[in-house]
Amino acid sequence: MFIEHKNIMIRNATADDAAQLAKWWNDGSIMAHAGFPNGLNTSAEKVKIQISCDSDSTVRRLIIEENGKAIGEMVFRIKQGNTAEIGVKICDFSRQNIGIGKIALSMLIKALFKTGIARIVLDTDLENKRAQHVYEEIGFKMTGIRTDSWRNQIGQLRSAVDYELHPYNFIDFAV
Repeated sequence: MFIEHKNIMIRNATADDAAQLAKWWNDGSIMAHAGFPNGLNTSAEKVKIQISCDSDSTVRRLIIEENGKAIGEMVFRIKQGNTAEIGVKICDFSRQNIGIGKIALSMLIKALFKTGIARIVLDTDLENKRAQHVYEEIGFKMTGIRTDSWRNQIGQLRSAVDYELHPYNFIDFAV
């Protein structure tokens, strides 16, 4: 995948990105919302192996660049029934809360719908109000809340909000 909109680019992660991804994934301040407040404790070599298994028909890790600099990551997983599950992180804190995530999500969603995906799903931590706001602005509809449904890395019970998006609800911010 290679998508550009103004100064934002989304591209497939490559082995050359493994060190950056490992650095982000090992940073608990970046990974806390995903349940890993102590980070993943992974290596660039392990990340390279994961990337080498990526495919557009199963799972694909993506890099978000702004003006040629990696600032975040995305992932999509193809599920049954023309459904994709997605995730996004703007990992450079200085690039958060300025609309880049909403634009990057719009870019990815538009590209997935063009491939024939009929529904996109995602979930987020119940306390991640910023992400929920962005998802709802794009057109995602809440399908449920799973209260105390999982434990994070340090054993705290967490709740998740489930969302889904269909093409007819999509509001494109990358125009």
